[in-house]
Amino acid sequence: MNRITARKVAFNIHALKSARRTLCCSSGVKLPSEDRDQELSDKHGSHTNHPVHDVAIVGGGMVGMALACSLANTPLTKKLSVAIIDSNPALLSGDVIKKEDPPDPRVSTVTPATIALFKDMGAWKYVEEHRHAYFDKMQVWDYTGLGYTKYNARDINKEVLGCVVENKVLHRSLLSGLQNADSEQKIYHFKLNSMTTQPSSSSTPHGSLAKLELSDGHSLYAKLVVGADGSKSRVKELAGITSTGWKYSQNAIICTVQHTQENFCAWQRFLPNGPIALLPIGDNFSNIVWTMSPDESSNRKSMSELEFVEELNRALDSGYGPRPKSQLSGAPPFSWLTNSDRTASSADDLFEAAPKITKLASERMVFPLSLNHANRYASKRVAIIGDAAHTVHPLAGQGVNMGFGDAFSLSKVISQGIAVGSDIGELSLLKRYESERKPANVTMMAILDGFQKAYSIDFGPLNVLRAAAFQGAHYISPLKKNIISYASGEQRFPLFS
Repeated sequence: MNRITARKVAFNIHALKSARRTLCCSSGVKLPSEDRDQELSDKHGSHTNHPVHDVAIVGGGMVGMALACSLANTPLTKKLSVAIIDSNPALLSGDVIKKEDPPDPRVSTVTPATIALFKDMGAWKYVEEHRHAYFDKMQVWDYTGLGYTKYNARDINKEVLGCVVENKVLHRSLLSGLQNADSEQKIYHFKLNSMTTQPSSSSTPHGSLAKLELSDGHSLYAKLVVGADGSKSRVKELAGITSTGWKYSQNAIICTVQHTQENFCAWQRFLPNGPIALLPIGDNFSNIVWTMSPDESSNRKSMSELEFVEELNRALDSGYGPRPKSQLSGAPPFSWLTNSDRTASSADDLFEAAPKITKLASERMVFPLSLNHANRYASKRVAIIGDAAHTVHPLAGQGVNMGFGDAFSLSKVISQGIAVGSDIGELSLLKRYESERKPANVTMMAILDGFQKAYSIDFGPLNVLRAAAFQGAHYISPLKKNIISYASGEQRFPLFS
């Protein structure tokens, strides 16, 4: 069996017929021998053939891989034995992402706070080698034409407001960061069937460790099981964690479009049946996220490309209502609430038309929208993160950032527990993670749900109030700064500071 001598990091693939057999994945990464498994078993007092790990992450998507990558790049946790359980072949694929490949419609808008954490793990440099788009300004407006808001990174002394990246690039960047870390992980390319925990007084060789049974019939043990397996989380189900939520009577169409020139701004317009967002992704491409009723989504998905492009340009310009008018001179509205004497005469303050779309560059994909929140994030030897803990409306692109926040918070709590010699699966330790992330997530979810409900009603007086809110956010500097800071990942509620 081959060994890597130039790199300590490697992935073990759980064998189909033997828990001890070690394979090489299709990318050509050689894997360590079974000696490491024996070390782990000895370390935890095992007298059986079942592998034992410190952490078992169920779900190898972006959020699960972010946790694995963070653990692998943190001094106190880098020596932990980490299992990643996911049947997705993308984890083993050796396919190289080429910058000239057609853009994927599945993208994420990552905040400056998330970017900083990716850089700390050494994963962001991979993103910068592939297609991505930083944006330093954002324009939000209403279909009634009564108001708009412009946000600029310089309002909070930042260079950018965020970066739009294809999900496959983010995922591969985390895999790259994991491979380059001085740590060892093992990938089990199967589904989780069942999970049980033994009582602390158990006389079994594995004590109170969690036992995970996989779809191939094999089992493994772990001190901590992390559910990063999405909104229909098997881990959450097996742990008996309940959720509260509801379905929106809306679907989202996502796709990639092309312009004649590159786009450096994020655009969002609120329409009668939901918002439409145009997000830059680089190389004259942008991503569309358009929320609408299920019937509308069905009709628009079946339209010809020409008809759909016309619908997009109409929705982003003067369809459904006029463009807002820029304040060219005089004191702006709400000037009595701010010490600023500025008007909207600068180019940064003037309303701009979104760039014209010339053609589609991907298929149209449709997803139903919902809100769901777990009533707890942790139980004995179990924690849930990302969509397993919460799903939100996509109108502000915050879902994946909330998930990354969960992953980095849990990694920090595990590190703190190791520093004081705690059992990383103890509920008292995992509650620290829950107490940090739950209030932050609930606040963000309440804001997004409030926006969704406020813009689902076409009523004259309410339209005026919404326009006043847009104008207030545009002209009241303290409010604008706090909104931008909060959306950028700083954990401050968007009120006056």
